[in-house]
This record gives sequence, structure tokens and C-alpha cells, in this order.
Amino acid sequence: MGVETLVRGAAEALAETLWPTHCVGCDQPGELVCDECRAALPWVEQRLACPSCGAPYGHLTCTECDGTWLSRATVSALGFHGTPARMVTVLKDAHELRLAPVLAAAMACALEEASAWSARDGAPRFSPTRTDALCFVPATASAYARRGFDHMELVARALARELFVSLADVLVRPAARDQRALGREERAANLTGAMYALDDLSGANLLLIDDVATTGASLAEGTRALLARGAASVTACVLARVW
Repeated sequence: MGVETLVRGAAEALAETLWPTHCVGCDQPGELVCDECRAALPWVEQRLACPSCGAPYGHLTCTECDGTWLSRATVSALGFHGTPARMVTVLKDAHELRLAPVLAAAMACALEEASAWSARDGAPRFSPTRTDALCFVPATASAYARRGFDHMELVARALARELFVSLADVLVRPAARDQRALGREERAANLTGAMYALDDLSGANLLLIDDVATTGASLAEGTRALLARGAASVTACVLARVW
């Protein structure tokens, strides 16, 4: 065992003593997400989810979309309430960066389940062998400056390792207001033309990820930007779906 490993282990032990880990769901000490909160996670059953927007129970008749989202399919891992909502907030705003691989693992589970069910085009909603690279919806420049990191970049790196696919950090989002305080029409208007892709993506089949889908405006704008640079298809995945 090297000196660097010993020093890192000692630093982590000291940090745990000074700032003990608490569950983001119930605040009990011990783990980031305790056994009880993990067991109560509101998983989306992929066979019943809308293949277009990923809303739970929207497979036959979706009340959240008209089936025309730009992405060829959208996979949502969890409903956006309770522990999942706190996971996103604590990662972004409390700087609990250890949650990034936790979010990635949840999304990987949902993608694996979704691979057994078809998208609008009849192909599996997700296929790792048909995915050339993973992209993520980036933070705005102001959000990055405020936090000092892009939380979805951290999740994307962890998820790329889980799925054994390449990471393509190609989307840029220079300016936009915070989406959380905006209504449906305002969200779409706020993001129109707000993203662009840096590289030529001709023929690429891409997986685009984000933390939460509400109206789908961020995913739509990211998908539009990727398709505009030649991507053959874009499949979307989010940790949580508002519905």
C-alpha cells in the first residue's frame, strides 16, 4: 500500500469523524442512502413508462406528452419526490459529490431494464452496443461559477464507466436562467438556442443524460443541438421524472 493511499485513507477517516455521513433521505447517520430509504425509492417500472417522455404509467396513454419528444426514447429511473429529489439537491447545492456515482448506478439500473422494452421506432429503448457515446446536459456558466463543478459531468463520468461507453463532453450552454422557477412555456423559451455542440457528430448514436425531466425543455434543446451536428439518434435518460 502506497503512502498516497495511506494519506487518503487517513484523511477520509478524519473527515468521517468530523462530518459523519448522513442519509440524504432520512438524515440518519451511516450511509448516503440507508437500506430503508433505498427500499422505498420510487422506481419507474419501465414496461409501463411512456417510451417518449419516460413518465410512469404512460405506455398506453401518456398524460404528460403527445409522443413527439425529440429524443427517440426517454428513460426515467425514479419519480421526482422524496429521496430522489433530495439526492439531486444535496449533490448540486450541498456539494455532496459522493452522490454522483449513486445517481449513475440508479440510472444504469433503469437503462438495463429499459433495454427489454421498445422505443417508438421498435428498437430497444437502450442498447449499450448501439451507443457510441454518452453526453450530458451541461450547467450554465453562472451555475458552474457558483458551485465550482458541473454535477452532471460527475454523474456522466460515473455512468460512462458503468456502461462501458465513451464520454463525449460536447454540449455547451453559455447562458440561461435557472429553470426551476419557470413555467412550461417559459422553460422552453428560456432554452431555445441556448445549447450547441462543439464537435462533428455525424452518424453517432448518443445517450444524453440529465438529472430531472419536468417539461423536457433541457433534453429537447440538448437533443436538438446534437442532431444539428449530425447525430443519427439521441436517447435520453434522467434520474427522475416530474409527473
